Amino acid sequence: MRTKSFIIHLARATARRHLVDRLIDDCPVPAQIVDAVDGQQLDRQQIAAVYQRDLFEPHYPFTLRNAEIGCFLSHRLCWQKIVDEDLPHALVFEDDAVLESAVTGSAIKESERHIEKAGYIQFSTRSAPRDAVVVSENQGVRLLRSQVVQLRLTGQLISQWAARRLLQKTQVFDRPVDTCLQMHWITGIRPMIISPSGLSDHASDAGGSTISAAKSTSERIGREVQRFAYRTKIRRLSKRHSASTSV
Repeated sequence: MRTKSFIIHLARATARRHLVDRLIDDCPVPAQIVDAVDGQQLDRQQIAAVYQRDLFEPHYPFTLRNAEIGCFLSHRLCWQKIVDEDLPHALVFEDDAVLESAVTGSAIKESERHIEKAGYIQFSTRSAPRDAVVVSENQGVRLLRSQVVQLRLTGQLISQWAARRLLQKTQVFDRPVDTCLQMHWITGIRPMIISPSGLSDHASDAGGSTISAAKSTSERIGREVQRFAYRTKIRRLSKRHSASTSV
């Protein structure tokens, strides 16, 4: 395999370091830690240079927290590494990922067969959406396309051309990175899914999310209402644009 992997890890998230070490040991391809951008260390000027609300429709209903901006910038660091190191493609993992070597190895091999055309393949930690269409199947490993791109970026294989395009399209952003990637009609990239991926999300084993913040009950309810309305709009746009970016 020519694939290399990058593991995004926030240095002060020491509770996750054992997961990072385990990921390095279990990963079937060479792995390198990428120091995550610490959103708490970003000043107003740095944030203003990359973040602007309401750039695209549908408007994202929430102001991004510094941690979400840092997460987006951390993924951009990995995209930039793919380009700078002239890699044909590379895996990118978040530091709460745990993988089953044999299953993930098979998923990587199958993904590599399609990555140049697909551009971006998610190693999902969730069950495939019910509307997912099987694009290819080989020895029990399926490449899938769903109408709405799945959230979460625990693991993915990204081609160099996709990394270049994402860097170009996200110099300034207005929503979290996984939500941005749902808008394939903006990015020109429609992420696909490999299943089974052999990947699972163990954030709860490492003290929970490094992005989420505590909220009151009323705030949680209000956000859920806004989130539902937003996701309804995303589903409608995904359906409208799905044909134009089919692989």
